[in-house]
Amino acid sequence: MDTTYWGRKYGVMLFKDALTGRDLLWYFVKNETNALYAQGIAEPEAETLPPAKQRLRVSLDRHHRGGKTVTLVTGFVGTDDDLQALAKQLKNRCGVGGSAKDGLVIIQGDQQEKVRAALTAAGYRI
Repeated sequence: MDTTYWGRKYGVMLFKDALTGRDLLWYFVKNETNALYAQGIAEPEAETLPPAKQRLRVSLDRHHRGGKTVTLVTGFVGTDDDLQALAKQLKNRCGVGGSAKDGLVIIQGDQQEKVRAALTAAGYRI
């Protein structure tokens, strides 16, 4: 069945059958891109650039973290799977926890030196 994105109002999205014009789905959406991708309307994620073409930034952050320091890696261009793989590599290299979401890698603690060394060894530009 072919669907088309018809509109969004007050956080609710409506999809209509392209042939009959009948409403197919109403639901609350927090992330519109994921909803459109799930319906086959949005474009898939961009391919991951090679490490030599990526410029990553490493910084420290304490905002909204209860005073705890974290190391942030921003500027990654690629799929979520590759971002998760990079985060896992950095967490293993530093011996700490962390997470990866929304193009951002979060490493617990002040690990700037280790993260920069790991990214440089992997071929990323900093």
